[in-house]
Amino acid sequence: MAADLEVVNLFIIAGGTLAIPILAFVASFLLWPSALIKVYYWYWRRTLGLQVRYADCGGYRFCYACRGKPGMRPSILMLHGFSAHKDTWLSVVKYLPKHLHIVCVDMPGHEGTTRTNTEDYSIQGQVKRIHQFVETIRLNRKPFHVVGTSMGGNVAGVYAACYQKEICSMTLICPDGIRHPCETKFDNHLQDLEHSNYTLNIPLIPTTPEEMEDMFRLCSHVRFKIPQQILQGLVDVRQPHNTFYEEVFMEIVGEPSRYALQEHLHLITAPLQVIWGKKDQVVDVSGAAVIAEVLPGCRVDLLENCGHSVVMERPCRTAKLILEFIILQQDTRGGTKKSY
Repeated sequence: MAADLEVVNLFIIAGGTLAIPILAFVASFLLWPSALIKVYYWYWRRTLGLQVRYADCGGYRFCYACRGKPGMRPSILMLHGFSAHKDTWLSVVKYLPKHLHIVCVDMPGHEGTTRTNTEDYSIQGQVKRIHQFVETIRLNRKPFHVVGTSMGGNVAGVYAACYQKEICSMTLICPDGIRHPCETKFDNHLQDLEHSNYTLNIPLIPTTPEEMEDMFRLCSHVRFKIPQQILQGLVDVRQPHNTFYEEVFMEIVGEPSRYALQEHLHLITAPLQVIWGKKDQVVDVSGAAVIAEVLPGCRVDLLENCGHSVVMERPCRTAKLILEFIILQQDTRGGTKKSY
């Protein structure tokens, strides 16, 4: 009988112990979904071995996550897209070897990086700031590989054109900044915005769970089933920064920035890889042909059943393509010309 009571007590204690974190999770999910999202990113970075660090230069602070140390393979600098952050790359980093030196930086004004003025938010302004970051952490002690997606692809391409000696190779994923011959759903939205003198809501700056869901439909061909509470949490996380996002948006669609990548393509000398989702509704896949026409030696990988959010929709495939390209370029440069 006493043994039975001990067993019952153990079950009660165990049940109580389990109930506390379960109740905490449920409460967070229902009441503070934004806090749960932040904890999720923290846990994922920790699991993947990424450390968050800060680099200060002349009163300007960069926030970045990194893993590994410089080695035989080039370091990889990863530049995220508009209104995103360094954790955008977690799903891709998961599939990259742990010995590679990887740096994911918050773009100017985004997340933990200093927010100053609109001069820093144009493509040229972001390029200057990213170069400042690269010099601050001494990433350019030897040429590195740069990866950029969407707005980050525009910045990465212009960076490679302006600082040719620092880049050994590069990957552009659905890059913005190209005069693509075919219009997209987002192009139509942009025309409506221009006609309204930008009084309509910007599709990439959602303010409600419904608008967040619409943004996912616009950016992703794969339909993710996201609970309403998570959508609300994502809106809550972004809401305090929406005024800033509007400033950045106006800068990158402005005349000096909108086609910055295309205007700098002829200056790119580093081996180039282009990855694009065939179902991209934000920046049409026809932009890949435009790049290939200017740089006929570039490698183009088009992904079936994939939209603009390649990093989210095809993380494993993206990581594999990037790694293959880096290895191929390094081995070709070394004279071995091996096939991987």
